Amino acid sequence: MTFDDLNSFGKRKEPFLFISDFKAQNLKIIPLSELEQNDVEYRIEKKYTPKLHPDFLDKSALPFELYKKKFDFVIEKIKSGDTYLLNLTQPTQIKTKLTLKEIFECSNARYKLRYKDEFVCFSPEKFVEIEGSKISTFPMKGTIDASISNARELILNNQKEMAEHVMVVDLLRNDLSIVAKNVKVEKFRYITKIEAGEKKLLHVSSHISGDVGDNWHTRIGDILKALLPAGSISGAPKKSTLDIIEEVEGYDRGYFSGVFGIYDGKVLQSAVMIRFVEKTQNGYLYKSGGGITLDSNAKSEYAELLDKVYLP
Repeated sequence: MTFDDLNSFGKRKEPFLFISDFKAQNLKIIPLSELEQNDVEYRIEKKYTPKLHPDFLDKSALPFELYKKKFDFVIEKIKSGDTYLLNLTQPTQIKTKLTLKEIFECSNARYKLRYKDEFVCFSPEKFVEIEGSKISTFPMKGTIDASISNARELILNNQKEMAEHVMVVDLLRNDLSIVAKNVKVEKFRYITKIEAGEKKLLHVSSHISGDVGDNWHTRIGDILKALLPAGSISGAPKKSTLDIIEEVEGYDRGYFSGVFGIYDGKVLQSAVMIRFVEKTQNGYLYKSGGGITLDSNAKSEYAELLDKVYLP
């Protein structure tokens, strides 16, 4: 399937689910009427009571010393001017008694997807939403443990977090300007609370919007292709940063940090595929990471990478 196929579905107003990998090179399109026979499940912004589970993840993360080498490599690239924001991710080996289907059923998240017995994601981050003639995106950048005293004030007043968030908002505003007119920041740096297994996390997001016209259905694929990879989980400037990610991470993100979404014939809703568990021949991999800027601290970024390894 190609992004041109998404245009065709939109012209017919035919409802579908789409899944794009991080590099926007592998695209899956499934008519909504065929999800069950394809062994695919999703939930988008639906309130429900998840099944309780007593299971906790056993994590085997990349040692800090190895992470620090990758972190230092990114900092040198920032100093040389090749990037000024890079989302550095790594896989963590995990052990759990739950199947991917059980993880899907138990996880409490705004955006959830299980693709066969291959991977599951339970993401807190919306990507783009198109309704009427308006497109909106909601970059999420900035995370803190909610149990920390004055956590809200700390995250909002942290200069490193502020700089990182401003960079992402600027990047996404420019991205939206490729496909929309009258792009503006509707809401800047608001807080949402996320259940993160044994702890709660606060995330900082912004809302950016633009006008795409009434004929956007016929160019859904063109719009998505222009916006991918998602800026919040790649970096800026995007092209050179993607080259550095390819060089430094040392593993294939695959569908992790890609995008999935639903088109119902009237509205398009989508999410960034973070909080991601992949089934491999050697067991489960949980992929996570965070944004690196010149002011980043290696130990703090490493802790954030591990904080994001949880079942909500």
